[in-house]
Amino acid sequence: MIKEWFISEQFNPGIIGMFINPFYFARKGLYENISALASKITGDVLDIGCGQKPYQHLIRAEKYIGLELDTPQNRVNKKADIFYDGHRFPFEDNEFDSVVVNAVLEHVFNPKEFLAEINRVLKPGGALLATAPFVWDEHEQPYDYARYSSFGLKHLIESHGFTVVEQRKSIHDIRVIFQLLNAYTYKKTVTNNWYINLVTTMVLIAPVTLLGILLNYFLPGNSDLYLDNCVLAQKNGN
Repeated sequence: MIKEWFISEQFNPGIIGMFINPFYFARKGLYENISALASKITGDVLDIGCGQKPYQHLIRAEKYIGLELDTPQNRVNKKADIFYDGHRFPFEDNEFDSVVVNAVLEHVFNPKEFLAEINRVLKPGGALLATAPFVWDEHEQPYDYARYSSFGLKHLIESHGFTVVEQRKSIHDIRVIFQLLNAYTYKKTVTNNWYINLVTTMVLIAPVTLLGILLNYFLPGNSDLYLDNCVLAQKNGN
């Protein structure tokens, strides 16, 4: 129960998350934007790069399949239902009503092949919900290959048989600066000890989070500087 609660606070941080989640702003922004778009994701759903399936409960799916790259680490740490070779998805053409791709595109070195596979397994008129970072440090090295502007991501998606229905910029205000500062502090202080990391977050990172929340009430936003892209698209065709 404690582990499940802690994982929940990492992806859907509440008041407690302000004090224990070093990525509070990024995760809260993603959760809010995915929540706003999730109603369009229905039917048989494929979650590519599903990880812990942190947003599954937001989606009204008849069937929810998590797909992950087949590695020893992923088989131990991820909640995937199916693993694959990184090239062809192990599904039939037009098999799914919706596809979710959260924080995956930046780790894909072959985006044309990847999006072609998404298009192949998605039914005509099916929905694609994708997120990708814009302002963020390198992570999961060495498998971090790209950052996408809102224009670049829209072009990439629409070049592969989709129409973008809605785009959102997640966290486009002074909180970007405070999140980057917290990410820097976390990366420079993180250890293999969960308790030490928690104390470090509460002592060094939480005050920065609280200051960012306060200043955001008084300072203007900036739509050109933001943390994440959130895109809802539809596969072309009837």
